[in-house]
Amino acid sequence: METVLAFLEKIGNYLVLVRFTDILDVVIIAFLVYKLLDLVKSTRAENILKGVVMFLLALWLSEIFHLNGIAYILGNMVQVGILALIILFQPEIRQILEKLGSKNIRLLRAFTPAQQQTELEKAIDQTVIACSEMSQTKTGVLIVFERHIQLDDMVRSGTTLDAAVSSELLKNIFFVKAPMHDGAVIIRHGRILGAGCMLPLSKNVNLSRDLGMRHRAGIGMSENSDAVVVIVSEETGSISVAVGGMLKRHLMPETLSKLLRNELMPQPEELEDKPRRSLADMLGLRRREDGHGTEE
Repeated sequence: METVLAFLEKIGNYLVLVRFTDILDVVIIAFLVYKLLDLVKSTRAENILKGVVMFLLALWLSEIFHLNGIAYILGNMVQVGILALIILFQPEIRQILEKLGSKNIRLLRAFTPAQQQTELEKAIDQTVIACSEMSQTKTGVLIVFERHIQLDDMVRSGTTLDAAVSSELLKNIFFVKAPMHDGAVIIRHGRILGAGCMLPLSKNVNLSRDLGMRHRAGIGMSENSDAVVVIVSEETGSISVAVGGMLKRHLMPETLSKLLRNELMPQPEELEDKPRRSLADMLGLRRREDGHGTEE
């Protein structure tokens, strides 16, 4: 009993020395570690991170068991390991920095021009109409709605435009014999910014094999930016949406409209972590609306 009391007394003495800044320091570090693990999850960075942990574990064990030769080799490898990690994680580091730079301050959202919101709403309506009609004719479609991360590099790969979004214009662009039908249309603030644009393909090796180049390009675009990508298959005519590397397939026009409005026109209280939560919400909504729908 005396041992327990002495132990509790030591803990009490230690807690007296803990300052508020110490607690804040631990909380911030825990949050940063959590966000880092969350960012590398389900990507190739996860396997690389596991390899780094194994390497550090081997270095630690070699020092404990006095394996001087192995410890010397591994210790020298650590010196160049930081540079190697920067090179290996270059795409992920760039993506993290882009996400950090694209975070919106809520106060600034109050100054968003009402005209942009109106044009965006019209663009969503016209996109839904065009995709619904092209789905029936099995016309391939790839439409990118730009959000906070600007896609100027992608626009330069195609034909630069500045046009209002209309269903007729989209159908003309993606008409099978049109010169720009194989590329993507990029929409910024409710206006078509470019057409015939080339998108990066997804590097996810776990994608379904029945996904064609158009779907892989749409997923790749959503992995490398915060864009919302609408895809219509020219083989099946099914409508899909890619957000944050996730693909939702076989959407009805009504569900497509709800999803686009939820992603592109969020309410102020729904801004935090919007891409991930909103898509999950829509997936759940879709399952309730269509009990026999498939999640692929």
